[in-house]
Amino acid sequence: MTSPIRTERHDDILVIISDNPPVNALGAAVRTGLEAAIKQGVADASIAAMVIRCDGRTFFAGADITEFGKPPVEPLLPTLVDMIEASSKPVVAAIHGTALGGGCEVAIGCHYRIAAPSAKLGTPEVKLGLLPGAGGTQRLPRLAGLALALEMTAKGDPISAKKALDAGLIDRLAGEDSLEADAIAFANEVKAKRPIPRASEREVAADADAVATFKKDNARRFRGFDAPAANIACVEKATSSSFADGIAFERQEFMRLMMGVQSAAQRHIFFAERQASKIDDVPADIPLRPIARVGVIGAGTMGGGISMNFLSAGIPVTIVEMQAEALDRGTGTMRRNYEATAAKGRMKPEQVEAAMAALKPTLDFADLAECDLIIEAVYENMDVKKEIFTKLDGIAKPGAILASNTSYLDIDAIAAVTSRPQDVVGMHFFSPANVMKLLEVVRGEKTAGDVLATVMALAKKIRKVAVVAGVTYGFIGNRMLMPRQVEATKLLLEGATPEQIDRVHVAFGMPMGPFQMADLAGVDIGWHRDPTRIENIRDALAAENRWGQKTKAGFYDYDEKRTPSNSARVAEIIDDFRKREGVTPREITEDEIVARTLYTMVNEGALILEEGKAQRASDVDVVWIYGYGWPVYRGGPMFWAQSEGLAKVVAGLERYDFPVARSLKDAAASGGRLK
Repeated sequence: MTSPIRTERHDDILVIISDNPPVNALGAAVRTGLEAAIKQGVADASIAAMVIRCDGRTFFAGADITEFGKPPVEPLLPTLVDMIEASSKPVVAAIHGTALGGGCEVAIGCHYRIAAPSAKLGTPEVKLGLLPGAGGTQRLPRLAGLALALEMTAKGDPISAKKALDAGLIDRLAGEDSLEADAIAFANEVKAKRPIPRASEREVAADADAVATFKKDNARRFRGFDAPAANIACVEKATSSSFADGIAFERQEFMRLMMGVQSAAQRHIFFAERQASKIDDVPADIPLRPIARVGVIGAGTMGGGISMNFLSAGIPVTIVEMQAEALDRGTGTMRRNYEATAAKGRMKPEQVEAAMAALKPTLDFADLAECDLIIEAVYENMDVKKEIFTKLDGIAKPGAILASNTSYLDIDAIAAVTSRPQDVVGMHFFSPANVMKLLEVVRGEKTAGDVLATVMALAKKIRKVAVVAGVTYGFIGNRMLMPRQVEATKLLLEGATPEQIDRVHVAFGMPMGPFQMADLAGVDIGWHRDPTRIENIRDALAAENRWGQKTKAGFYDYDEKRTPSNSARVAEIIDDFRKREGVTPREITEDEIVARTLYTMVNEGALILEEGKAQRASDVDVVWIYGYGWPVYRGGPMFWAQSEGLAKVVAGLERYDFPVARSLKDAAASGGRLK
């Protein structure tokens, strides 16, 4: 097998080159090759200095993910980085693309660093529930200072080459197209300089106030996660101990995280997201349909947000409304959203103008004839949707994909009103559609394979995480949400309070509980609008204009800043319903709330899998992580159930007389897994 590492001589400079597509991952063969090349350079008396660079589009972009979970292969990365730093001859890292994770650790193990202006450096291990375990938490603060090391390790976001230069993390910028030549010239400059600068030999000052401020500023972001605190502790250790003691502490913390449930959950989601893009029975190389222009029907909140996804990706959009006022209001909102993004520095003004210039607002339905994909984003009513698809069938060009943004409704019933059901698919975006990452792609009974594959590929282009769902009421996410909401309402009648139920969910790691979510979304959503018809608690609230945050009253009362407080009126309404139904309130435990609102979701997920409405258990997890805010450190409902213990979940369901899904019961009995 050919080594991914080769060397070239430029007089007395040895250039060590990695060519390991697609991202020069630091797999065993790369590590072995680097070790051999460094030893060669050190041993050869005619070599004065070395340069490490990479072919392809990037510097080392991190570990080889295919090695995760497998027995370690020497040389391990910490050993390799220590060996590079210990070299008796200067080593220059020449960085382009991204130097991430282990790649960044290789770079800071080198004695000098030069980077292309477009390069980025980062340590994203925290996003997998880990820390940079090859000396990264000890070398970064010594090179770049405490504040930047905290940012890079505990938050995991990459920084630009310019920011790295200003912080002292890299030594100079190269020309964008002359990195190798500039790196060799740099090596020639420093080859005789002594002592050789080594990050491990530097010191960094402690700053307890800076650490405390960083923790406070990021408390909400870090809530529930173990890894940020471990990264912070390791960086702090660099300010108060020797390098050797810091490395020992880093190794201890790394192993603690690696063996923990949270990192296992975060790594599970990392792989699950990639797996979700695969369609089990559609060839990976199936020809895709070209999508040059997208049509969107409806310029409301969803239609506008959906349109922005495509415009931001450079795909022109034709957006249709029935009335000029609604069209102007929708396009105006889109512009304001883009301008707000630009004001935060996330877009350039010219990008805003380019996006809006690619938008064609129209009142003429016939303009959709030019579109390759048409997405209906109107009111959630089957009759309305059928009427639109009947009309579309006569206007859309042959081969155009016809999609509905329905949250619950039957895609097969919608497809049946067209003469081309093979071209119909569900594209369930989540609100706000221009922000939320999840896209449920709903496969109808007759949806063609190339339609499904085209939409899945397009999802990547518009930066969505797409999951294939089958036709079932609510698809994957909303179908699983229903038992949670039903049981939460029953628990209110039996003696729980909205605040108690929400508190359990927030403590679990959810961004909000069921009743906080109802108040945010609108208690009146789905309400029949008849204030005299009161059949449940939500009807009673809606009839009194308690529609949630927008009316400053829902399951909670709200002040001017929308801060919630418990409502005496809601307690009265709940008590009235208890009396009406003859229910005597009792004490509800947290364990009961978990069993009835979370275990029931797992059970519904198992039923969805049994019925073939999701391809795999990990897809269910992806839906709940990216669509509903399930805490990533718990890995999604199906992974969580496995780590909680399937037998415990089954016992909890049976304790409260729920019928348990056959596959869940079987897996619990056999010690198997949900698949």
